[in-house]
Amino acid sequence: MIDQIAAAPISWGVCEVPDWGAQLPPERVLSEMAGLGFSQTEAGAAGYLPEDPEELAKTLAGHGLSLLGGFVPLVLHRPEERDATIASVHETATMFRDAGATYFVTAAVTTWDWAPRTPLSEAEWQHLYEMLDLVEDMVADYGLVQAVHPHIQTVIEQADEVQRVLDNTRAGWTYDTGHLLIGGYDPIAFGRNYTERIRHVHLKDVVLDLSAPVMSGDQSIMQGVQAGMFCNLGAGDVAIDQAVQIMVDSGFDGWYVIEQDAAIEGAMPANGAGPVLDVAASVNYLKSLPTGNAPVRVNNNEGNS
Repeated sequence: MIDQIAAAPISWGVCEVPDWGAQLPPERVLSEMAGLGFSQTEAGAAGYLPEDPEELAKTLAGHGLSLLGGFVPLVLHRPEERDATIASVHETATMFRDAGATYFVTAAVTTWDWAPRTPLSEAEWQHLYEMLDLVEDMVADYGLVQAVHPHIQTVIEQADEVQRVLDNTRAGWTYDTGHLLIGGYDPIAFGRNYTERIRHVHLKDVVLDLSAPVMSGDQSIMQGVQAGMFCNLGAGDVAIDQAVQIMVDSGFDGWYVIEQDAAIEGAMPANGAGPVLDVAASVNYLKSLPTGNAPVRVNNNEGNS
């Protein structure tokens, strides 16, 4: 196994969006992660895993896992939300630190309840830049690393928005290969040009034809996922092999997270079936690459890095 690869509950269909699909119980998901050889996982949807840091760390340790970090939606462009945003950063960073995490993955949402995207004024952009740099410093005080996550239906979705934030902040990034491609930013160019800004990697493959209805607003993200927009690594339109090679050649020593959003429709899959098979296929794809044994640190439980 490749011990620089981490898991994420969303790959098992665990999402906070209502009616997303059947949600597998945590014990099953964590057991299946461990069975595939993972030693690290992201936190996943709020409330899915214990929110008390001591209990969370204990639950994960029972499966030979540690917490890598988690996805944190923040309202960063609205000055009137500044205090609420700062409070949210302190609360989440405290929990992540106390649970032993490394990464604070920032997503710039339009509103706390993920309202539809709206154009930002220049003043709002400036406030967002300032807030991202503030979050960078705040989470560092907790021993965490910020990684800005470009994401569908957030403020930082399109290629020009990604570039704005790259050019106007010093924040670190999540190299999410799938969301970059969907937003129109060549993920290979991003990897080559901004390697020094990348703090951790979300390996996500995508079928672009199936993402078009989502980007046009004709489908929700959930509907796109259920249609197969995010596929097993190596089966879509992202040059995953090139992205991994870029990071290996750069000497990247962070973590690669297999994050292939899934949604379980219909009956609960039998033990040994369902999303675990897709994650296993993606692991096997990564192992088959010429770099498959190069991002090497699997299942040594050496802790965060």
